[in-house]
Amino acid sequence: MEISLRDLVTVLHGMGFGTLFMMAFSGAIGVIYVTAFVGVQPIAQRATTLMFRFYLVSMVVLSWLTVLSGTYLIYPWYRAKPPAGTTDLSLYPRSLLLSSPRTSGWHDLGMEWKEHIAWFTPIAMTMVAYVFIKYGPQIALHRQLRNAVLGFTAAAFFATAVAGGVGAFLNKNAPVRGGAQIILYRGE
Repeated sequence: MEISLRDLVTVLHGMGFGTLFMMAFSGAIGVIYVTAFVGVQPIAQRATTLMFRFYLVSMVVLSWLTVLSGTYLIYPWYRAKPPAGTTDLSLYPRSLLLSSPRTSGWHDLGMEWKEHIAWFTPIAMTMVAYVFIKYGPQIALHRQLRNAVLGFTAAAFFATAVAGGVGAFLNKNAPVRGGAQIILYRGE
């Protein structure tokens, strides 16, 4: 059983960082709701606020790891140009998609949009974490600020869902392959 280095990095990017980040959204909405609408009880406020801060900062780190690994590791492999005369385009995902009118839309619309919308997520979540750290439970007192934080959280969720969904379909149609082989298990 083996996997290529590029497959491993792609799995880490999408199913590691990206999936953990998506799963954390329910907790983020819960954190913001508890703080902004319910208010945190004064006795547990400090410990709870510290935990909420750690949670949101962890989400920010995951979002930046997802976008940076996609942009600077996977995307260059995706857009690599095949040498002249190459007929097997399986190691050149962009060229493979563009080689057929049936799949060119995956690049023209899917990848072009995905690579831009994905950057909105870490920017929005960094703003959400910053505002939460700065204002904490006082967000409940500022309706417009609370609504902005919830709106940016929802927009980051939408951007992540679109980028992740399109990325999964792209990887299904033209996977990023190649690189050193990593042996996970040797049979008998």
